[in-house]
Amino acid sequence: MTVRRTPSPLARTTSGFLFVALVCLAFADIAITTVDPWHEFGRLLSGLIAPDFYATDSLAISLLYTLAFALLGVAVGNVFGFGLALLFHSRIVRTGCAVVRAVHELFWALIFLQMFGLSPLTGVLAIAIPYSGIIAKVYAEILEEADRRPLQAVPAGTGHASTFLFVRLPDVWAHFRTYSMYRLECGIRSSAVLGFIGLPTLGFHLESAFKQGHYSEVSALLIAFYLIIASMRIWMRKPILPLYLLAAALVLPWGTTFSLSNIVRFLTHDIVPYPLRTDSADTLAALGDWLSMLLFDQAWPGAVATVQLTMIALVATGALTMIFFPLISPLMLDRAPRTVGHVFLVVVRSTPEYILAFVLLQLWGPSMLPAIVALALHNGAIIGHLIGRYTETVTLRPDAPRGLDRYFYEVAPRVYRPMLALLFYRWEVILRETAILGILGIATLGFYVDSAFADLRFDRAMFLIAVTALLNICIDMISRAVRACAGGGSGCS
Repeated sequence: MTVRRTPSPLARTTSGFLFVALVCLAFADIAITTVDPWHEFGRLLSGLIAPDFYATDSLAISLLYTLAFALLGVAVGNVFGFGLALLFHSRIVRTGCAVVRAVHELFWALIFLQMFGLSPLTGVLAIAIPYSGIIAKVYAEILEEADRRPLQAVPAGTGHASTFLFVRLPDVWAHFRTYSMYRLECGIRSSAVLGFIGLPTLGFHLESAFKQGHYSEVSALLIAFYLIIASMRIWMRKPILPLYLLAAALVLPWGTTFSLSNIVRFLTHDIVPYPLRTDSADTLAALGDWLSMLLFDQAWPGAVATVQLTMIALVATGALTMIFFPLISPLMLDRAPRTVGHVFLVVVRSTPEYILAFVLLQLWGPSMLPAIVALALHNGAIIGHLIGRYTETVTLRPDAPRGLDRYFYEVAPRVYRPMLALLFYRWEVILRETAILGILGIATLGFYVDSAFADLRFDRAMFLIAVTALLNICIDMISRAVRACAGGGSGCS
């Protein structure tokens, strides 16, 4: 009698996502529309190898602004995120954090831009608000997973505040500090990208240099950006952090003024659905038409394109991860090639997806292809680095094969499950980035949000941002279920 083997949950999950991605790819627009992309790519390469650090008049001040926005935004996000983490057991707090972190920093910046203009407050809040929701979730998970055995030694009658400050907090403080450093690195990337909407960070000069074809200036700006991130663990020291924050607050141009009446008007009038602001004879019918138009003409096609691009990029990220992690794995390469691999992964993962997509759009034209490649490269480098470091803890048997046999039969099977877990953790992030890439002209939800802001239809923009947040929350819920299924949990049948 032949025994029919049932595919494992891991195999079913992989094949399911691969099938969905292939279907999405079949209907995706991945055409290269530029006349001579290789000529432009050659110009880009020649500029990258000959950086011009004197082409940008205000390079130093742009670097300072980039760091200042990141430091203040992450600091404020840490303060509020820490407080929210202590209240994360509340459903209201968990839901609120899920909503604020589901909206990308650039969407927050576009909202605050209407209230505060190009004020430093716009940049700081655009980073601080979503980061507070992200930090709250991570800190709450760290506290939940912390060793609770020291609590058994606490004398009876000790207050909750004293127990937390002197028992629980010291145990998790190192984890908080490590994650805060990682979040600062993310904040520097976010701060640079904010320049694409007009704030005076590196992104502002990058966009200008790219559009003018000044690739030597682009090279200098990117090198300066990479040096800041690569040296972060050298210049970021806890004892001088208060001085950094004070300097960041002083260096930003706070002289920008904004009108309280404009803020009130935006919050009480501009974002209210248009039919509710008019004296229409049939308000409900007008509101229904307004909702129908937004749902079927913008939200639905934008959401479909966003999910389509996300699924292709997710699977492409997984494929690149399996290619990238051997570059720094001691099980696969010697020290010298691993050093080159480290440099490559640092550069790729340090470059924001938005900037990568912007570069590729200049080379290939507006389609989904630049976004897919940008998302896969950036996230593949992040997960590839983590998996490569994970292989440092893996011990192979003495007679393990070498070369491709070692990769396919020894290393890859051991890292595939943790790779999938990290990939599905990044799923929510990839969706957020996919939505925002619409600002570059790709027809995701961000395209319609940006168009609404450009047309001063703020009610439409807020509705579409809410749709983006809801979609992100749904993906997060599905991701948690898939992770449990891929792990062979009881909920997977």
